[in-house]
Amino acid sequence: MTQTFSSTTVLPKTVENVLLRSVYNWMALGLLISGITAYGTTNSPWLLNLIFGNSAVFFILILVELGLVIGISGAIQRLSASTASGLFLLFSFINGLTLSAVLLVYTASSIFQTFLVTSLMFGAMSAYGYFTRSDLSSWGRYLFMGLIGIIIASVVNIFLANSSMDWIISFLGVIIFTGLTAYDTQKIKRMGEEMIGADGERIGKVAILGALALYLDFVNLFLMLLRFMGRRR
Repeated sequence: MTQTFSSTTVLPKTVENVLLRSVYNWMALGLLISGITAYGTTNSPWLLNLIFGNSAVFFILILVELGLVIGISGAIQRLSASTASGLFLLFSFINGLTLSAVLLVYTASSIFQTFLVTSLMFGAMSAYGYFTRSDLSSWGRYLFMGLIGIIIASVVNIFLANSSMDWIISFLGVIIFTGLTAYDTQKIKRMGEEMIGADGERIGKVAILGALALYLDFVNLFLMLLRFMGRRR
């Protein structure tokens, strides 16, 4: 499934397609690993007790996830492509552990339906980001500000437990992550256009960075939609 890179130079006319194909392959692999891990966790009483029996373990996993995202994004130039891909797969696995909570709370049918809707929305917005002639770079600042806003609001609402605020956060989250899907897709496409003559190692690292961005867009869009569409057990 994944694209293998060598240190040889990629032909200019194919570099964009090579990058995008690799981005989506890595993203799909990451989602598959997370899904299998989440399902396996829900069927393991030992893992469930380890992760959810002690809140400290769950929060440590969340911190490790954040550390991996920051580490991959911030140190991508210093990492090798193989190291970056390994860290991405590790992140996908750990995220699967924490996402197992979703399988415990919501019914399987509502999770499946939400996943289908998320896939359709993600596909449509990713296609828009790829094919549109409009410059979406101006979206970045507003989407980032909105992302910071819903993160802060979510933290505050942990203590307030306000259902109305939770609904507003989810609604804004759907808008923000839908926009980020288009924005990130166009950004990755333009990076491919600017990498004419780049070697396989550099393309491999950019592919992992792009896959991480789209993976996060997809998963967060799924979680936000699940708050509307999910039926609790």
